[in-house]
Amino acid sequence: MKEVRKILLPISSVRNVEAAFILGRNMARRFNAHLAVLHVSPDGRDIAPLAGEGLTGGMVEELMSAAEREGSKRTRDVHHAFEAFAERSGIAVVAPRIPFPQEEASMSFNIIKGSESEVVPWHARLSDFTLVPHPDSGDEISSSEALHAVLFDSGRPAVIAPREPMTHMVKRVAIAWNGTAEAASALRGVLAWASTAERVRVLHCGDYQRRGPTGREVVDYLSMHNITADRVEFSPVDRDVGRGLLTACQDFGADMLAMGAYSHSRLRQLILGGVTRHVLEEATLPVIMSR
Repeated sequence: MKEVRKILLPISSVRNVEAAFILGRNMARRFNAHLAVLHVSPDGRDIAPLAGEGLTGGMVEELMSAAEREGSKRTRDVHHAFEAFAERSGIAVVAPRIPFPQEEASMSFNIIKGSESEVVPWHARLSDFTLVPHPDSGDEISSSEALHAVLFDSGRPAVIAPREPMTHMVKRVAIAWNGTAEAASALRGVLAWASTAERVRVLHCGDYQRRGPTGREVVDYLSMHNITADRVEFSPVDRDVGRGLLTACQDFGADMLAMGAYSHSRLRQLILGGVTRHVLEEATLPVIMSR
């Protein structure tokens, strides 16, 4: 993917929303793309099936009312945050429907009632990539519903925003390579940034490599897209490949990392840890992931 026209940004709450807004705005400017901000408002009626789980009708009604109240407050907070950012974003705000402006950056806001795990991947499938806000440091990032909905159900790459706002454009792109289909998908997804970056580096590690093409072959492939890249082998830090990868990114001065996600099963990663989980929890730069 070397051209970006639509960026989806699902916002479920106002946590770390500023960093996601700024990154999304900058990416829209870079590609003259449309930033489609989406808020999925929970439907209190989804609680109704609990009536068959031993709850009385009155108890279910109260749960539905509480869910509606909480959902309405969250929707108001998200909408206000969008409006406040839109006023100072410097890009046009348009209606959330095609056609979008083609020669300039734009953004829109849309509210849809439903389940985030269904609505988000539906819209992500017709977006070039989905930008996902980073959870607070105290949260369990592996439980991010929007992130996993995109990774497992959209067929499109996800970009995880850092916790802190990044005000500069992406100039140095690091590509974590281990030969897998997931890494190949992330490689394809990062071409839009790599093709305009000042420097690109392929990072590989013997403990991370699986059966498949080598890092040297990735450098050759990038050259076919007129992208010059170097190749560096990194070592695990304290036998931790994820920590070694992020250290290599820091040494390079990378401001974006591309990598495959969950080469092993998600359950195994949650129980045993893994490179994906470590990077999600510890990265301070935008990470584009695909699987």
